[in-house]
Amino acid sequence: MATEDAAPEDRPADLKHDAIGFVDALVIGLNSTSPAYSIAAVIGPIVALAGIYAPGVMVASFVPMLLIASAFYYLNKVDQDCGTTFSWVTRAMGPWAGWLGGWAIAMTGVLVVGSLADVAVSFGLLAVGLDGWVENSFVRQLLTVLLILVMTAVCVIGTELSAKVQNVLILAQVVFLLVFVCVALAKVYAGNSAYDAVEPSLDWLNPFGAGGAALTGGLLLGVFIYWGWESAVNLTEEVEDSATAPGKAGLWSTVILLVTYVSVGFAVVAYAGPAFLAENAGEEEFVFAQLAGDVLGGWDWVLLLAVCTSAIASTQTTIIPASRTALSMARRRALPAYYGHISTRFRTPDVSTWWVAGIAIVWYLTVNQISENALLDSLTALSLLIAFYYALTGVACAVYYRRHLFESLHNFLLIGLGPLVGAGLLTWLLVRSVADMSDPANSYSGSSWLGLGPPLVIGLGIAAVGVVIMIVWRLRAPAFWDERPGVADPDVVRGIREGKG
Repeated sequence: MATEDAAPEDRPADLKHDAIGFVDALVIGLNSTSPAYSIAAVIGPIVALAGIYAPGVMVASFVPMLLIASAFYYLNKVDQDCGTTFSWVTRAMGPWAGWLGGWAIAMTGVLVVGSLADVAVSFGLLAVGLDGWVENSFVRQLLTVLLILVMTAVCVIGTELSAKVQNVLILAQVVFLLVFVCVALAKVYAGNSAYDAVEPSLDWLNPFGAGGAALTGGLLLGVFIYWGWESAVNLTEEVEDSATAPGKAGLWSTVILLVTYVSVGFAVVAYAGPAFLAENAGEEEFVFAQLAGDVLGGWDWVLLLAVCTSAIASTQTTIIPASRTALSMARRRALPAYYGHISTRFRTPDVSTWWVAGIAIVWYLTVNQISENALLDSLTALSLLIAFYYALTGVACAVYYRRHLFESLHNFLLIGLGPLVGAGLLTWLLVRSVADMSDPANSYSGSSWLGLGPPLVIGLGIAAVGVVIMIVWRLRAPAFWDERPGVADPDVVRGIREGKG
């Protein structure tokens, strides 16, 4: 790192401004969702619910994500803070709500990083023919921990390096997925599918075709497959044109994901047929690996490598929101100051980044000692935290701009109504998730924890721990809680009305 990039010794280091551009932020937002892994993980369950209408359910799942992405865009215009939801909700609704939003973001990273790295290792080993290593839990978990450490180091070394790594990984994913889609559809129309293939139809885009219950279940899964695009906004302080570029990157990420998911959904459903996918809905990774072999023959490693690179990319980028949120909270004195330390050499939040990785590793190893199903249950609990902080952000947008919502149709629809509708949909999904997770039979393990499903216990437990830590820190260091909610700056709203970004 050049000497001029380092902060002077007489003041703390800042995050490196203008370190990456719009395209880099867009790529990081895409990779955070882990598109290849996400589609591999949910295509079976979604088809089991919706049959041939699975692509339509994926379209419907896109709607609340786009509406919340709009909230992220307009809130980022007024506050380019890497803490995103934490900072914005604190501004709009006060420190208590803001702290809980920040805690939810940080904990989603902790819950999912280990699973993503595990999938990356498993599919990487399958791609090179080391199937036996996948079955060896010690080897697989050791390689998973090493991968987390390597990806964490990449995050710490610099945002530019992270962006370069992500550019390569997203290119590999997109190319591999396109190859799979093209070959699968070609075999369907040639009548060479090994399954009961079905020719694609535009009717499959009807999200209501399979009924309301299927749509509800599919939307719950959709929260997971689209989640992560906001990582681009967490880098707002390090992106060129920070007031608009990160928000636009988040919006475009959701659109590109929609096209990707629907394309792969059409190809998989058409090639394998809904009956096969529904019968094997609980064997998501196995099904995708099997389809890779059937569609691509000896080139099946192409799709396996796509899922591997997808999970590797997301392992790295998922650390970003959690670490930047912890940094932002520490700067505002909502967490101990050392979480806000920034490396003077690399200009990244080194302490919070390593803490996130460390806790994620401990969580991964601990839950694996219970069972692999327990790890899957912890992933299911993600939907509670994701729906909570997304909905909170949507509400915060309308509240923060409340004095300006009726100044124009643009403001009312895109800054007020849209985010509120997105928040309402996610709140409804949150309530449905709690109801579903309360039944132990709906968990991967099928076991009961305290009379409830393990995912709900995990989700409620994380929320309870957050409330306890928040109260303790409020008593020890009350400065953050003196902040008062505010409203949008009229100059910012005037710029929006005049079309400036």
